[in-house]
Amino acid sequence: MPSAPPIFQTTAFDVPDLDVLQQIYEGAVVGDIYTRDSNPNHTALADSIAQLEQAEAGAVFASGMGAIGSIFLTLAAAGDHVITARSLYGKTVQLASRMQRLGVSISSFDVSQPEQLRAMIQSNTRFILVETVSNPLLEVADLPAIIAYSDGVPVVVDSTFSTPELIRPCSLGASIVFHSASKYLNGHGDVMLGVAAGSAEMIRRLRETASVFGQNANPFESWLTQRGLRTLPLRMKQVCDTTRRLAEFLTGHPGVRRVHYPLLSDHRSRETACRLYPSGTGGMISIELAGSGFDVVNRFLKQLPNIPFSPTLADARTTVSHPATTSHRFLTQEERSVAGIRDELVRVSIGLEPFEVLAQEFGSALRAI
Repeated sequence: MPSAPPIFQTTAFDVPDLDVLQQIYEGAVVGDIYTRDSNPNHTALADSIAQLEQAEAGAVFASGMGAIGSIFLTLAAAGDHVITARSLYGKTVQLASRMQRLGVSISSFDVSQPEQLRAMIQSNTRFILVETVSNPLLEVADLPAIIAYSDGVPVVVDSTFSTPELIRPCSLGASIVFHSASKYLNGHGDVMLGVAAGSAEMIRRLRETASVFGQNANPFESWLTQRGLRTLPLRMKQVCDTTRRLAEFLTGHPGVRRVHYPLLSDHRSRETACRLYPSGTGGMISIELAGSGFDVVNRFLKQLPNIPFSPTLADARTTVSHPATTSHRFLTQEERSVAGIRDELVRVSIGLEPFEVLAQEFGSALRAI
C-alpha cells in the first residue's frame, strides 16, 4: 500500500467481460471504464471534497467554470429562471448571459438584502447563485439568511475565496457548493480544476452532464489537488492572518483611496463577516489607488518587482490583478462603474510570504507613485 496515492494516467480501463461491464454501469460493482466518466484520482479527490464540505458526495471538473457550467446545464433549461448575486466573477456573469440566449431568464439581487428574494422567486426559479465572498469587492453573502429566504429553491454557492476551512455552505443548508480548485484547494498555481459537493443525487446528475459535455477533469491535476489539500489548513491560517494585517497596514495610506476587506470597520459586509468568518475571510484584498485611470495602476505594478501581475489568485506567492482589464474587461466603462469596479482598483491575492516582506514591498511601491 503506497503512502501517497498513485496516478491513474489512463484513458480507459480494461474490463474482463460483459457481465462486469454491466455491473459497473448499474453501480452494483465499483469500477471505472472511461476517464471521461470516472477515474480513481477523480473519485479520491471528490470523496475528500465531500468530506471537507460535510456533503454526501463530490465531483470534479475541468475547471471552476466547468463546474458552474455543469450546474447551469443540469438545473436550468429554456423557460426557467435563475437568481444570481449582483456581484459575481466576470466569467460567471458571461456564462449567465449566454444561458439567457438559450432561454433562461436571469435576475440579480443584493446579497446584503436577502429579503429581496421574497419578491423575486417565481414558480420556475430553478436555483439561486451566490459567492461566499464576491470577486473583486469582497462582499460577504449572509448564507443563513439567503437560505432562509430561498423558499426551498436550491442555493448554489461558489466558495472559491473561502474554502471549507472557513465556511461549509452545505452544513448551512446550501444544495451545492463548488470551487475553482485551481485556487486555494490546490494552492500552488499549477492546476486547472473545479470541484462540487452536494447530495448524492445532485452530484450524480452533475457528473452525467459533465460527461456528456466533456467537462471532465484530468487525473494528474486531480492528484495534485489531492496533495494540495494536505496543507490547506496551514495555508489558509497563514494567508488569513497576513491578509488581516496587510489590510490594516494599507488602510489610511496616502497612496490608497480605499481598502476593500470585509473585516475592516468601514466595509459594508463587516457584521456578516465577523459573524460567519471568525478565522478570517481568506487571502483577498482589493485596493483603490489614489489617482485616476489606468496609468496609476501601471506605475504601481512597475514598482512591485517581486510581486507579479497575474490574472489569477490563491497561488503560494502573492500576486496582483486588475479587474477592469482582466476578469471584468468585457463590461463597459458604465457597467463597471455601476458595479463599483473603478479603473484604479487592484486586487491583491496574499500568498505565504511573511507580512513584513509584503508590507515593505507594497509600502515602497506606494511611496514611489
